Amino acid sequence: MKFSTALLAAITATATSGTCAFQSAAITSSRRTTTTPPSIYPTNTALLAATLNDSSTQQVSSPTATATTGGKRKKTKAERLELASKGLQVHVIGLSIHHAQVEVREKLAIPESEWNEQSALITSTGQVEEAAILSTCNRFEIYFAASDPHEANARVMEFLQERSGLPVSVLRRNIFMLEGDDAVWHLMRVAGGLDSLVVGEGQILSQVRQCHLHSIEEDGCGGKVLSRLLNNAVAAGKRVRSETAISKGSVSISSAAVELSEHMCMKDLNLPFSEARLAVVGAGTMTRLLITHLASRGLERIAIVNRSMPRPMELQEQFPDVDIEIVLEDGLWDVVGRSDIVYTATSSPDYVIDKALLEEHGQDGGRPLMLVDIAVPRNIGSDSGELDGVKAYNVDDLKAVVAKNTAMRQREMIEAETLLREEADSFIGWRESLSAIPTINQLQERANMFRTEELKKCTRKLSQNDNFTDRELEAVERLSRGIVNKMLHGPMSHLRKAESVEKKQAALSELSSMFRLDDEQGARGRGRRRR
Repeated sequence: MKFSTALLAAITATATSGTCAFQSAAITSSRRTTTTPPSIYPTNTALLAATLNDSSTQQVSSPTATATTGGKRKKTKAERLELASKGLQVHVIGLSIHHAQVEVREKLAIPESEWNEQSALITSTGQVEEAAILSTCNRFEIYFAASDPHEANARVMEFLQERSGLPVSVLRRNIFMLEGDDAVWHLMRVAGGLDSLVVGEGQILSQVRQCHLHSIEEDGCGGKVLSRLLNNAVAAGKRVRSETAISKGSVSISSAAVELSEHMCMKDLNLPFSEARLAVVGAGTMTRLLITHLASRGLERIAIVNRSMPRPMELQEQFPDVDIEIVLEDGLWDVVGRSDIVYTATSSPDYVIDKALLEEHGQDGGRPLMLVDIAVPRNIGSDSGELDGVKAYNVDDLKAVVAKNTAMRQREMIEAETLLREEADSFIGWRESLSAIPTINQLQERANMFRTEELKKCTRKLSQNDNFTDRELEAVERLSRGIVNKMLHGPMSHLRKAESVEKKQAALSELSSMFRLDDEQGARGRGRRRR
């Protein structure tokens, strides 16, 4: 991994305070505390942890992150291309289930409806040119492009601290930071499902696609570079799933939750999984996937607890062979009291179930009960498992379940990485081609300057001849332009078609030296002396 000194310095940038905003609660319950014991944070889980020095600190000043962005003008296509050609580098700062515990991830979670708003907040101060947010149950990542990595990384770290309310010392133990080709490769692996908890799962590709679509919306902040990168990543993810068997078998968090509960049912409940009474709280996408996998195992009946009727009724229509009982949120504890396994998958920022609520509703008598939480932020308090008979699991507990899936897919991962590398190289080649734009423009300007100077001298002589009409003089001008364009066609085509980054850089250097593009004053002086 390539970590620049600018990146290392930027993560220690300090900010003041902030709040964490989530979607409105699907089910209201007891408010979770915002203070978490320091012991929950890992000391060496982030990719960058080993390279950080606790003693390195730096103050970064910037306008407040709450500056209004509503009046920000959308850049034109020409402006985005100009910015991209000035050396915008791709970066990613984030945290995932591989590097950060759920307690940290949930403090940064952003609902999809706010991705563009928060991206605009990141770019509002000017240090970051382009930004796009990807926030899911298992990861929170900010992709951004900037010409100054030091200022850009400091700005993103400032945003993270303000949003989470966590000190930089805690954030830097959990985040990872990548730049350039490493950032591109990371996104390709994410879209391909190789960085997912369940290797090859398809939901992440849909989420990356949504990230791309939001980035190119009117209020999106994708820009020329990021929108191209995200689009390439989506294409890469589709190619991996169509050309390899990486997505065969259990490929989602929901399926992993089913595998976990099936595997632990006899141990925790002393009951075969086929005989367990099941319930799920919430009726969104995760619930639909959950029922899909349960149905594949012979599920006949399940209770769905939700705050409204429409979505559960849609699920009844989608699964006519499953007896789905719909219960509104007021009946939650009645359902919990008569269920053996309860899955939770709501967007509530508060705990739906915790120790105090279980005790309050008489669920502390020692009756075996399995609680499986697949939501982020969590719906089930970790203290629930302290009660006799209650076994509580969250998304972090799914790691052991999916380990066998990862082992079975090792061969497919190798093939998938080969395809992803081709797609990554394609984007990198395109990005490097942007660096040729200034040289091409300089070459055209230099050639046109010489053409104009020589044409003026020729025109003065020809205009003294009464036999030449204005129309004929225009023909001479067109002739000079045509000659220059044909002369430049070869060099410019060579620049655009250079196969590798090294060859492109060599071609740029040769043309710059050959046509003295870095010495415009010298060229102008030579032109004056010739006159």
